[in-house]
Amino acid sequence: MSYTSSEHITVNLDDRVLRIQFNRADKKNAITRDMYTTMANAITQANDDSAVRVILLEGTEGCFTSGNDLADFMTAPDTGSKTPVGTFLEVASTTPKPLVAAVTGIAVGIGTTVLLHCDLAYASETAKFHMPFVNLGLVPEFASSLLLPQLVGQRRAAELLMFGQPFDAPTAKDLGLINDTCADGSIIEDALAKAHALAAQPPSALRRTKELLKQAVRDDIAKQIQIEGEHFGTLLTAPEALEAFTAFREKRKPDFSRFE
Repeated sequence: MSYTSSEHITVNLDDRVLRIQFNRADKKNAITRDMYTTMANAITQANDDSAVRVILLEGTEGCFTSGNDLADFMTAPDTGSKTPVGTFLEVASTTPKPLVAAVTGIAVGIGTTVLLHCDLAYASETAKFHMPFVNLGLVPEFASSLLLPQLVGQRRAAELLMFGQPFDAPTAKDLGLINDTCADGSIIEDALAKAHALAAQPPSALRRTKELLKQAVRDDIAKQIQIEGEHFGTLLTAPEALEAFTAFREKRKPDFSRFE
């Protein structure tokens, strides 16, 4: 079975590991709707491909992804369940195949929240994580408002999401967001080795173990993604987000003092 890459997403099968790579380094791997579609299609295809046992998400040198491409996103806000973003959220959160991430450099927005759905995640020692949803006048996505408190506790999750401040790889490891850190130059190689080790495990037992691990929260995740999406869509066109996006384009600090 062959897999289709696109201009900014590279997809290839490497000894039972399907490697999906962000490949838009000049834009810090900012994700467009077309990129979401390519990734969703690859994961969907992999779910039915016995040659694929593990899926690996990876970035380019110094950058995992800076999150959504705001210009592309605002051209046609994409918040429904049957849109490129919604489809990716669904297939990435429900794939029966083990999902592994290799975080190189910055991981912003969905670049961090996707890790909550990965079975294993590794990051370069200089990686930086950032969930600036509230800073942009928005709410968290990808069920992060459900999964992050379960992972780190309510108060720490509130601090991370309400202030939206960046944090480093050692902190991400301490939070349980990643399994381990690796040297910057070897992160992809090390994560791929872990993916290959998983791929050598008994495939049926591996998939059923993942199913058991996810079973208790599967329905809650789907529901939370939908609820977050509704709030996200409402706030996306609200004045606070407009001020945040305008300030971002103008390279200034946003002013929320006039809002109630």
